[in-house]
Amino acid sequence: MEHHASHRQAGASFFGVLSILIVLGVVLTVAFKLFTPYWEYRTITSVVKATTEDREELARPIAQIRTNLDRRFHINQVSLPDRDALTITEDAGMIFFNLDYEVRVPMFGNVDAVIMFQDSYEARKP
Repeated sequence: MEHHASHRQAGASFFGVLSILIVLGVVLTVAFKLFTPYWEYRTITSVVKATTEDREELARPIAQIRTNLDRRFHINQVSLPDRDALTITEDAGMIFFNLDYEVRVPMFGNVDAVIMFQDSYEARKP
């Protein structure tokens, strides 16, 4: 008496693995494309925040603060999309730093991702 048990292979099929690889590829592509703008934003905010905590820097005129910020951005190899993305104003002994810009990142074909960055800092002028 022979006993014939049906043996069915278990595991992922070719199309299952292919589907997972395609989804993983899309997710990694999006992550790599969006990483740079977020990393630059993090660097820009750290430079601005360091400026708001530097009492010697805050004692300077607004134009000099702006020039020094631009120099620090250049040293850190980051740039704002335009000069108006960061406004620095002074009012009633306070200095206000307003960061407001967006970055358009091409994703696939005619699809772009738009990332908006907005932040504000204030510091008391010494």
